Amino acid sequence: MALVNEHFLKLPNNYLFADIAKKVNAFKVTHPKSDVISLGIGDVTQPLCPAVIEAIHRAADEMATAQSFRGYGPEQGYDFLREAILKNDFLPRGIHLDIDEIFINDGAKSDTGNIQELIRWDNSIGVTDPIYPVYIDSNVMIGRAGVQQDGRWTNVEYMPCNSENGFIPDLPDRRIDVIYLCFPNNPTGTVVTKQELRKWVNYALKNDTLIFFDAAYQAYIQDPDIPHSIYEIRGARKCAIEFHSYSKTAGFTGVRCGYTIVPKELTAATLQGERIALNPLWLRRQSTKFNGTSYISQRAAEAIYTPEGREQVRATISYYMQNAKKMLSVLRNLGYECYGGENAPYIWMRTPGNTTSWQFFEQLLYGANVVCTPGVGFGPSGEGYVRFTAFGSHEDTDEALERIRKWEVNEKK
Repeated sequence: MALVNEHFLKLPNNYLFADIAKKVNAFKVTHPKSDVISLGIGDVTQPLCPAVIEAIHRAADEMATAQSFRGYGPEQGYDFLREAILKNDFLPRGIHLDIDEIFINDGAKSDTGNIQELIRWDNSIGVTDPIYPVYIDSNVMIGRAGVQQDGRWTNVEYMPCNSENGFIPDLPDRRIDVIYLCFPNNPTGTVVTKQELRKWVNYALKNDTLIFFDAAYQAYIQDPDIPHSIYEIRGARKCAIEFHSYSKTAGFTGVRCGYTIVPKELTAATLQGERIALNPLWLRRQSTKFNGTSYISQRAAEAIYTPEGREQVRATISYYMQNAKKMLSVLRNLGYECYGGENAPYIWMRTPGNTTSWQFFEQLLYGANVVCTPGVGFGPSGEGYVRFTAFGSHEDTDEALERIRKWEVNEKK
């Protein structure tokens, strides 16, 4: 008989955002006249910029004639996009990459979940806590995370990020094989300086540790002193893989495109001590399991690097960051303790008193008809916090904040 991969059975029954959707839908059924505004799930709301739309139309027209039709593309991505990435995302920051170190994907979620296939099932992993759920869930599926006890996986080293340590995780006091880092951070919206990031690179080099660095929100950084890439740190090419996404940068949540950097000098060891380069292994994996990102999506991504595209994308990012600024101001004026929102589109808010994350979620949903994301869904250190996103329209954001203000006033009566 066929035997199921029982590691899948260890996963919680639902993905975090599926649980949120279920609770919101149940509320809508019992309150059909209520207009619910979501500041929870991090999907974008603003349309694709004109430069991207024009590129999509041109690429679609190319597919209409035999002379310019494109079939299967290179699994690693078309050179026109990889060259644009080199010239715009890395060279201006003094980072020199080879084009074959860039792998175009269909969004960072896929690669951050799949990258763990390159390492043995018994490698130890460490995660900042709270954390994007995909990092841990993908390791659970292969049997690397152990079993869940009291909200923690037994084979995962949790590195708490909270107000007490300024949301900067302490270096582990022991050696860990693989560490996941995400800055600007999802869900807390916080960042690290080059000095702090250098500590992690130095730790990795000293301990022969592999870093998976998620830079999906780097385009939202406003502070010029905050690093956009781990490769701004000397030595990172020997210890880190980096993930980028156009989902939030350019509104590609429905278009699907991003990229991953796997440096050629990055290696991992066999049990016999032989060093194996990971770049060709990832190419082999992608060639086997991934047919490449669509030509149309890649032409769309290329368009954000044109002068017009860059200006239009910056305008959209500014739009969302205006929401974040307003959310921070209003929530803090209401007495809430908030973090993030200055270099990222997320607000991380402490729930009042001893209210749990899910309790506050339900209170806000039923009291103000506003949706947030319970922090505990991102890990044990997320308990007592909720996440708000700045990806709504100005109008919905203003209305949601006004509802929260009125709810707060009524609660205090």
